Amino acid sequence: MTDKDMTDKDMTDKDMTNKDTVQRALSELITTGSTDGLRPLLSDGFVHHRPDATSSTKTEWLAAVQAALTPLAGMQVEIRHLLADGDHVVLHTRRRLPDGPEIAVVDIWRVDDGLIAEAWEIIEPVAQAAANLTWWEPAGV
Repeated sequence: MTDKDMTDKDMTDKDMTNKDTVQRALSELITTGSTDGLRPLLSDGFVHHRPDATSSTKTEWLAAVQAALTPLAGMQVEIRHLLADGDHVVLHTRRRLPDGPEIAVVDIWRVDDGLIAEAWEIIEPVAQAAANLTWWEPAGV
């Protein structure tokens, strides 16, 4: 076995561990309907970044997620892609809201020492996707 082979194997093992962490976090949230199982999987310095350039701390984000769980009860989540590269994991899902629209979500997670340290999230209602394909054109053109 060469050094290159060992490096590739180590990276694969690390990627799987990071994927497992993200999958476990999502599973805890969906199966329990509570953030209690999610909390220990986030680092103390966890930061959630939003597309509008705002961010929230671990406590703020967990409170927002907990508040959203009741209206989202019964949501179906279909994992389309789960990819890992080093300390980053990308999760692409389609979510069907109860009595609401279907949304496409891309989450990017950074895992550090087995804990989720940062998250970025993009949410798009599937019904509005076509309108966003030409985002550079002025409205009404």
